[in-house]
Amino acid sequence: MSGETLTPMMKQYWQMKKQLPSNTLLLFRLGDFYELFFEDAQQGAKILNLALTQRNGTPMCGMPYHAANAYITKLIAAGKRVAICDQMEAPRPGQVVKREITQVLSPGSVVESETLDGKKPNYLAAIFEREKNYGFAFLDTTTGDFRVTECFDQSKLQSEIAKILPSEIIIPDESDHFTFLKELPTVFSKHEPWSFQYETAYQTLRDHFKTQSLDGFGCQNLSAGISAAGALLHYATTILRRSLAHVQTLRVYQSEAFMVLDETTRRTLELVEPARANAPYETTLLGVLDHTCSPLGGRRLRDWVLHPLREKQAILARQDAITFLLKDSFPLKSLRDLLSEIRDIERCIGRLTQGSGSGRDLLALRFSLEKIPLIQDFFQDPLPSLLQNLKQSLHPLPEVVEKIKKAIHEECPPILRDGGVIASGFNSHLDELRSASTEGKQWILQLQQKEQDRTGIKSLKVRYNSVFGYYIEVTKANLNSVPTDYHRKQTTVNAERFITPELKEMESKILGAEEKAKALEQEIFQEVRQFILQFIQPLQQTAEQLGVLDAMTSLTQVARLQAYHRPEILEESCLEISEGRHPVLEQLTFEERFVPNDTFLNSQTQRLIILTGPNMAGKSTYLRQVALLTLMAHLGSYVPAKSARVGLVDRIFTRVGASDDLSRGQSTFMVEMNETANILHHATSRSLVVLDEIGRGTSTFDGLSIAWSVAEFLHNEIKALTLFATHYHETSSLSQNLTAAKLMNVAVREWNDQVIFLRKIVEGSADKSYGIQVARLAGLPKPVLERAKILLQELEENQITEPNLLPNHLKKPEKKIKPRPTKSVEELLPGLENS
Repeated sequence: MSGETLTPMMKQYWQMKKQLPSNTLLLFRLGDFYELFFEDAQQGAKILNLALTQRNGTPMCGMPYHAANAYITKLIAAGKRVAICDQMEAPRPGQVVKREITQVLSPGSVVESETLDGKKPNYLAAIFEREKNYGFAFLDTTTGDFRVTECFDQSKLQSEIAKILPSEIIIPDESDHFTFLKELPTVFSKHEPWSFQYETAYQTLRDHFKTQSLDGFGCQNLSAGISAAGALLHYATTILRRSLAHVQTLRVYQSEAFMVLDETTRRTLELVEPARANAPYETTLLGVLDHTCSPLGGRRLRDWVLHPLREKQAILARQDAITFLLKDSFPLKSLRDLLSEIRDIERCIGRLTQGSGSGRDLLALRFSLEKIPLIQDFFQDPLPSLLQNLKQSLHPLPEVVEKIKKAIHEECPPILRDGGVIASGFNSHLDELRSASTEGKQWILQLQQKEQDRTGIKSLKVRYNSVFGYYIEVTKANLNSVPTDYHRKQTTVNAERFITPELKEMESKILGAEEKAKALEQEIFQEVRQFILQFIQPLQQTAEQLGVLDAMTSLTQVARLQAYHRPEILEESCLEISEGRHPVLEQLTFEERFVPNDTFLNSQTQRLIILTGPNMAGKSTYLRQVALLTLMAHLGSYVPAKSARVGLVDRIFTRVGASDDLSRGQSTFMVEMNETANILHHATSRSLVVLDEIGRGTSTFDGLSIAWSVAEFLHNEIKALTLFATHYHETSSLSQNLTAAKLMNVAVREWNDQVIFLRKIVEGSADKSYGIQVARLAGLPKPVLERAKILLQELEENQITEPNLLPNHLKKPEKKIKPRPTKSVEELLPGLENS
C-alpha cells in the first residue's frame, strides 16, 4: 500500500510494525478490540479460529480487549511472538490516539500467572557453539533465575536441554550448527549474530549487572557460555522489551556437580512427565515426591529431581535436614500449614519489576513476609547446617510489610486502573478526591428522589453511561410532566433523556474527581512499587530459601507417610538395597500386593546382574525401581527400602521398552541400537546402567549375539554397575566366563498350564520364556495357542531355527490363490512416464 493511500491510523500501525522483527504478530488496540492486520490477520485467524474480514481491502481479525489474554495464550502456545500495542490516552475527536508497544510476549517470556503452571519454571534459553564447545544459558523471566554452563559435546548439551525443557531457545541467525536439536518440542528464535560475539555479550552482561568484570560470577573462563548469556539478555531486553531489574545474578553451574540424565533416561524413568500422554501426574517420580505447599517449593523440588547431586556432603546435608524434621518432637504439620500460606514471591517480584504487577502482588508479599518470624520460631539451635543457613537467610523485612499494610487496600481489585487499590488514610489528597466523588454520587441518588417528588413522575430515573455521562430518563408516557428547565439530550424507543444545568455541573465534579483519583492512585502505586523493589535481593533470597524449606518438608512428608528409610551414601562404587520398593507402583491400586526385592552390586565381585524371566513377570519394574532408588538417594531423599547403601554415581543410563521413530525413518531396532551405542560410548565405571531386552528387535541369533557382546563389554571394558534383563535365557552361560557377573531371575510357578508371577528376584537363570502362557493371558485364540505349543516342542527338541526346516507332518498347507496376471516393470514404465 503506497504512502499516499494510508490513513493516519495505518501510518501509525506501520511505524509500530517496523520496530518489530518480521515474525512478530502485532495486536493493535482499537477501542474495545485488539486487531490483527494483513498477514498477521491471516495467521491469527487460522490459529484462533476467528473470522477473517476485510475493510477497504485490508485483511483483519480482532478479539475483545477484555478477553485478550485467552487469545494471546493460544498464539504463544502455537509458537508465535506477540507484540501488544496499547492506547496510551483517551480518544479525542479529530486526533489519532497515542499508542505504544507496551510488551512483547514469546513462549519463553510469559509472566501472567493464569498462563503458567505455578510449579514449573518457564525458561528462555540460548546456545552458542565455539570450537565444538557449547555455551548454554537459560533465564526464567518470571523469577529472575539466570544460569549458564558449558558442554563439551552434543550429548551433554542435549542432556541439559532435556532437563530444563525451555519454552524457547535463541540461536544466532543463519546458524546451521544446531540441526541436531530441531526435533525438540520447543520454539527456536533467531537473533542477531553480533549479539553472540564474545566482546559484545561480555559488555551486555557487565552493563546489566553494573560490574567491572564477570569474575565475581565465576564465569570468566566460559567464553561460549558468556556469548550465550549475553545474547540471551540482549534478546530479552531489546526484542522482548523486558525490564530485568530482578535478574540480580548469573549463576554458573558445572554439570560435574550433578548426575547426568539424558533425555532417554528422563523419559524412561518418568521423572517429571508421564510417558503416556494422558497418564496422571502421580505416575511420575515427581508426582510421588511432590507434597509441596507452594509454587516456590514445587519448582525447587522439580529442579532437584532433574539435577541429582554428586557431592556427598551436599547429599548428607539434605538427609540431615530430613532427619531433623522427622523427629517426633518436631511440629511438621504446623510448619507445613504455615508454608501453605506462602504466596509465589518470586513471580510477584518478577511481575512488579516488569510493570505488570498489581496491588494483589504487593498483598501477596505482605502476607508471606508476615509468616517469616513464625517460621523462624520453629527452628531452635542446634540445627543441621542446611536448616541453620536457611533460617539465617529468611528476611521478615518489617519495613516492607508496614509500607504495604498502610498503602494497599486489603480487598483491592486485580486491575490498577479500576481504582480502589490504595488504602484510605494513606494519602490525604486522594482521600479528598474520593470524598468529592462519593459525595457527588450521593447527591445524584438524592436528586432522583427530589425530581420524582417535584415532577410527580414516579418512574423517573437518574442514570449514567460512558458515552453521555449522567442524565435523567423519562418514559414517553410522562413527557407532558417534564419541567421547562430539562434539556433534551437523546431520544430512545420508549423514553427521552434530559440533563439540567445543576446535573451537568455535578457530573463534571464527579467525573473530574474520579479521573484525578485514578491517576493519583497510579502515581502512588508506582511510588510504593519503587520502594518495595529496593529490597529485591533480600526478597529473592527469602523466596529461594522458602522454596528449599518447602521442598525439604515435602521429602520429609513422603518419607513419613510411606515408611522410607535413610540410605547410607558411600564413595566407593556399590549398590546394596534391602527390600526395595518401586516408589510409584507401590502407591497405585492393584489387585496384587507389591513385592519388595533386594539388590546387590559392587565394582569388584558383582557388577553385572543378568536377569532372566518371562515377559510380564516384573523385570522392567525391577530395573526401573533400582534406578529410581539410586536417583532418590542422590537427591538427598529417603528411599522406599528397609535399608540401602548407595555409592556415588556419575550418571544413570536406561534402555528399557520398545519404541520407534518413524519421523526419522528409524525402526524399533534402530532406536534400540542408537540408545545402546550412546550408553557404550559414554558410560564409566561410576555409572549405573539399566538394560532391558537388548537385541529383541532382530532375529534370535543376531539378537542373542548382540546381547551377549554388550554384556561382556560392560563387564570387561567399562566395568559399570549393570542390570541386564533379557528374555534370552541362553545368556545364563555368560556367568561362567565373567568373574563379576551374577545370574538372577524373576520367580514364576506353573499350575494347571497357567503361569503364576511371584514378582520375586531370586538366584539362578530362568529355564524357559513362558511366552505361550503370557500369550494366553493376553487373550490369543485357543487354536493359535495349541498350534504354538506343538511347534515349540518340535523346535526345542530338534534345535530348529527356521520354519522351512520343520518336518512335513507339522507344516500346514497354504491356501492356493490363483495369481492375478501381472506386467513386468519394463512393461509398466512407458505408461508411468506418459502419466
